Amino acid sequence: VQLQASGGGLVQAGGFLRLSCAASGRSFSSYAMGWIRQAPGKEREFVAAINWNGGSTYYADSVKGRFTISIVNARNTMYLQMNTLKPDDTAVYHCAASLSGIKGLYDHSYDYWGQGTLVTVSS
Repeated sequence: VQLQASGGGLVQAGGFLRLSCAASGRSFSSYAMGWIRQAPGKEREFVAAINWNGGSTYYADSVKGRFTISIVNARNTMYLQMNTLKPDDTAVYHCAASLSGIKGLYDHSYDYWGQGTLVTVSS
């Protein structure tokens, strides 16, 4: 089972990036999927989550209105569109999956955890 994140990079404040997370190795139809970030020297922070059918989403207050999470079931791929990026968004972004639903991801209860992709926002 693998969750492969990609799409990170260096961007100026106010810019945008789109992250992708490709899921493979099993069916994730019973899972919620999400993005968790960790900045240097800081604890993991919940960013956004979505259930597999895309019917429910949830965002951290810090990204609400700027980030959009989505999922394409046919591709087994989750996305995070990040607009109006701020230096505080600088972190390694990981994708994760939880059988406990969106709340499980918010509570940092993961069944699967992928390697991260680095997002750096310069001021």
